Amino acid sequence: MSEPRLTRLPQWQALQRHAYAIGQRHLREWFAADPQRGERFVLEDVGLYLDYSKQRVDADALGLLRELATARGLPQRIEAMFRGERINTTEHRAVLHVALRAPAGEKILVDGHDVVADVHAVLDRMAAFAEQVRSGAWLGHGGKRIRNVVSIGIGGSDLGPVMAYEALRAYSRRDMTFRFVSNVDGTDFAEAVHGLDAAETLFIVCSKTFTTLETLANAHAARAWSVAALGDERAVAKHFVAVSTNAAEVAKFGIDTANMFGFWDWVGGRYSMDSAIGLSTMLAIGPEHFHAMLAGFHAMDEHFRHAPLERNLPALMGLLAVWNNNFLDAASVAVLPYEQYLKRFPAYLQQLTMESNGKRVTRGGAAVDYATGPIYWGEPGTNGQHSFYQLLHQGTRIVPCDFIGFGQSLNPLPVQGGGDQHDLLLANLIAQGEALAFGKTAEEVRAAGTDAALAPHRTFPGNRPSSTILAQRLTPRVLGTLIALYEHSVFVQGVIWDIDSFDQWGVELGKQLAKTTIAELTAKDEPKLAHDSSTNALIRRYRALRDGHT
Repeated sequence: MSEPRLTRLPQWQALQRHAYAIGQRHLREWFAADPQRGERFVLEDVGLYLDYSKQRVDADALGLLRELATARGLPQRIEAMFRGERINTTEHRAVLHVALRAPAGEKILVDGHDVVADVHAVLDRMAAFAEQVRSGAWLGHGGKRIRNVVSIGIGGSDLGPVMAYEALRAYSRRDMTFRFVSNVDGTDFAEAVHGLDAAETLFIVCSKTFTTLETLANAHAARAWSVAALGDERAVAKHFVAVSTNAAEVAKFGIDTANMFGFWDWVGGRYSMDSAIGLSTMLAIGPEHFHAMLAGFHAMDEHFRHAPLERNLPALMGLLAVWNNNFLDAASVAVLPYEQYLKRFPAYLQQLTMESNGKRVTRGGAAVDYATGPIYWGEPGTNGQHSFYQLLHQGTRIVPCDFIGFGQSLNPLPVQGGGDQHDLLLANLIAQGEALAFGKTAEEVRAAGTDAALAPHRTFPGNRPSSTILAQRLTPRVLGTLIALYEHSVFVQGVIWDIDSFDQWGVELGKQLAKTTIAELTAKDEPKLAHDSSTNALIRRYRALRDGHT
């Protein structure tokens, strides 16, 4: 049953009144009134330190947000997820990515069946396979060991493994090459296999149904490439494995189903990187590091499940996101990791957040009358500072920022005169948060001797909200903790907005229309078109360009 209309709740209306009352108050005033704000508005647990003192909230706003969360039944919804209830209502499915990282021996039941035992059976098979490949015991068709791994997937079957590999590259096998193919654009596949020896290359085809059009197109291209180079159809069995549940299609492709690693319908694609979809990650970093990553996920799961709302990291992050989105009218969030290894983390979060909460109807099917999922984007620091930070500091839109940094570098480099480049990196992270919060007033600009005509251009309004997340070092465990933090924050936001964060019907329409369009693009004779005038014209123009006509 759908929750009561959000905007009619007294807790929501109280937040609206409070936001109006404090809306013009500047962070300069808050810090001046409370010199200890930077020590009080922090939360530390599970190896993460969250400073949210530069968010435009006070204790009353936080209290009201927690009251709203309670009114929306957040504690009960958290328990429902962990119990395996079918909280994905439109698909009538449980949502149990938390089971993927539950320790062996724990029990989570779905329809009376313990799924944790199933998870560990797959993890054990993955580990055995990974050890075979990494040790050189697994040989290709021609008797050579595997030195190259190419993972083929799309969406959650690609973004998670790509992000994890880049994030944990420091822990990976440097004598092996790992590449990823997702785009149906042939260039993606061509570049992924460029320079590789087919006799030393293993492909992992990631498709739950083994019918995903883009993934299967690339898989068949990989099959043709391998067979052409190795000269034998039987080579497929030694150079391809599958992450799927469709044994019939896997076998039809030529993959030995003994080398098929399964997962379950209670795992959403964007929540699947710690399932068998992470096989490429385990091959890269090894089973021990992979299990350390799972332990990090689980530590945050336990924190989210048991910590009270006032001390709960994902709950706080989610409620702050609701505050910024719905009460400060901030329509986007910039995620800014000051760690080069996390360069793909913002792209990963784009799917996690926007596919989850980019919804316009409630769980009951009613149109919402409030903003839901904000736009997530970002780049690593310090690169972004020389790109889009101009808009963050002086643009007309408020963009809340999440800064992510680490106390220790995985690659320390000394600088002339002492210190380390990592000090310079973190100095920039800290300085950017300060500059966004406090800015630089016109009086300060003029006092510095700036020409009056230039003063408006050199004034920074400040009052731009940000949070800073710090950890000691980027390890597999910390990566798992960080990902789970955002996973559960997304869930909190969805609960407040009364939307289903675990379906993704919005990706279907374009895919369905493409099936019609591909037939029209490839028809031998001029097809009879019945689209709108723009679509018809584009189909005709593409056919002409493809055939060399102008």
